[in-house]
Amino acid sequence: MEYTKMTVAQALVKFLDNQYVEFDGVETKFVEGIFTIFGHGIAVGLGQALDENPGDLKVFQGRNEQGMCHVATAFAKQHNRRKIIPCASSVGPGAANMVTAAATATVNNIPLLVFPADTFANRQPDPVLQQLEQSSSLSITTNDAFKPVCKYWDRIVRPEQLMTAMINAMRVLTDPAETGAVCIGICQDVEGESYEYPEYFFQKRVHRITRPVAVEEEVEDLAAIIAGAKKPLIVVGGGVKYSEAGETVEKFCEEFNIPFGESQAGKSACKSSHQYCLGGIGVTGTLASNTIAEDADAVIAIGTRLSDFTTGSKNQFKNPDVKVVTINNNKFHAYKLDAVKAVGDAKVTLEALSQKLRERNYKSAYTTEITDAKAAWDKEMEHLAKYAYDDQFEPMVKARDPRTIPEFVELTGGVITQTAALCAIREVIPEDATIITAGGSLPSCMQRIWTTDKRGGYHAEYGYSCMGYEVAAALGVKLAEPDKEVYTVVGDASFQMLHSEIMTAMQERAKINILVFDNCGFGCINNLQMNNGIGSIGTEFRYRDTNNETKGNLIPVSYAKVAEGYGLKTYTVKTIDELKAALEDAKNQDNAVLIDLKVIPKTMTDGYKSWWNVGLASTSGMESVQEKYTELEAERYKARRY
Repeated sequence: MEYTKMTVAQALVKFLDNQYVEFDGVETKFVEGIFTIFGHGIAVGLGQALDENPGDLKVFQGRNEQGMCHVATAFAKQHNRRKIIPCASSVGPGAANMVTAAATATVNNIPLLVFPADTFANRQPDPVLQQLEQSSSLSITTNDAFKPVCKYWDRIVRPEQLMTAMINAMRVLTDPAETGAVCIGICQDVEGESYEYPEYFFQKRVHRITRPVAVEEEVEDLAAIIAGAKKPLIVVGGGVKYSEAGETVEKFCEEFNIPFGESQAGKSACKSSHQYCLGGIGVTGTLASNTIAEDADAVIAIGTRLSDFTTGSKNQFKNPDVKVVTINNNKFHAYKLDAVKAVGDAKVTLEALSQKLRERNYKSAYTTEITDAKAAWDKEMEHLAKYAYDDQFEPMVKARDPRTIPEFVELTGGVITQTAALCAIREVIPEDATIITAGGSLPSCMQRIWTTDKRGGYHAEYGYSCMGYEVAAALGVKLAEPDKEVYTVVGDASFQMLHSEIMTAMQERAKINILVFDNCGFGCINNLQMNNGIGSIGTEFRYRDTNNETKGNLIPVSYAKVAEGYGLKTYTVKTIDELKAALEDAKNQDNAVLIDLKVIPKTMTDGYKSWWNVGLASTSGMESVQEKYTELEAERYKARRY
């Protein structure tokens, strides 16, 4: 048996460079490289190893630890979880910065491997620079904060522990049912310690991502329920996308005359143009999906977590006799809504279910309901595309302060509505482009409005609704699809939160297109306040006034000038025609692009037979709040209890 003496950091790099995955017979190198900000604790440990011999791993230089992890998450997501870029940080603040991104990856079931440096295992120099000390236990460090947001957590305090830690890390990262963030904290003194590692630790490893089909009894259970349904409805979740089962779902719907709605994660697993596609479903769903959902007597949830937005806080499926069945490779999610479950891969389990229904000569009882619902939504889409600031203009969402919209128009000169802007973007950009969205009102509009026939062409992070994901994700998607145009739509508030990886995109010469929707504030949350009888508080970008309240004039910002400072090609647009011209010109650019859109507040989509349970005050001196609470309680009573 052969052994090689090397440091922990050197062994880690060599191990990562030899990991592969296999899916449907196709082998792919699993680890693309390492994203890092060489802070204290890794600069001379992991940094030395990467400098001396990185193998085939690329080293990416991040600007913000959360941002670089979002890049890595988007990269893995766009690769359908079959490639990753691990992220490494310093011992203290750098590590803490990655916690939000780790939670984002875990909620969305995306593999993210993080290596935060840790304190000294021998404790001799304690407290070291950036060390968080807890008087209750010297073994607690900043990295313990990762435990609740990761699927696997470990700390390397001896060189030989690296081997079992990394084998278990790969076990979780390559498991479709359990994947998410994995944290391996490495004590900074141990990083540089040497050990004689057996050569078999560095052998090429191929982790097979398999397609387990649900057991026959479970498939039979589903078939029995669906066979008794007259108006079933499929909910397409992210598991359909990662299983690459979109075409299978489409064929299933065609054969059995069943329509489907899409979750945020599931959107673009199937083609938007498909005859049975109703678009987004739930709180941010289309009129078509939510109309069909009201009467559905069976809901077939495939690869979805069944979040409150997808189920309308368990109030979307109003048929009192509705039955829920699930197909999910994760048993935890399969049990949601007290469903009759089939635990297995979406594609092969749906194929097995098809055979059972075929034997029963099953066909749903829909006649014109599907085409009628789609026609009504198409008519609404025409209205949204033409929605303009003119003599007949009315805001989509109530504005308590009547000065907001005219003040915004006068301040910025912008007369763009959000819905018309999104429709214009869809019209102009390439059909095979990928578009990215995350927190705020943009995902709400996008789940309803956006259409694409490119599988994986809609990239949304709405499981954690993490504002600040958008710009970083654009780089991650571009690294995954270097030959395709990549667009990200981001609200001005999200842009302010985190746009640090613009510089990384410039460094990588990555052509990304950033579209900043400037409406002077947190428009989504402002709507939530207004719709529940509350005044605008802390959601508009206004100066502090003479009454010591932030109710002064709106604050103008040029996001184009911010981006110009980084070297991007920039445009400021105030009309739909200017937006279309900018998008056309941007196609001819080799450089990253930012378009600063001045978008009128309160011009996003709203409603469409959906409801969301929120924690509104049950006691208030405001009559408007009391009225809304009464309405809320009535809907809560109608909702399914669990």
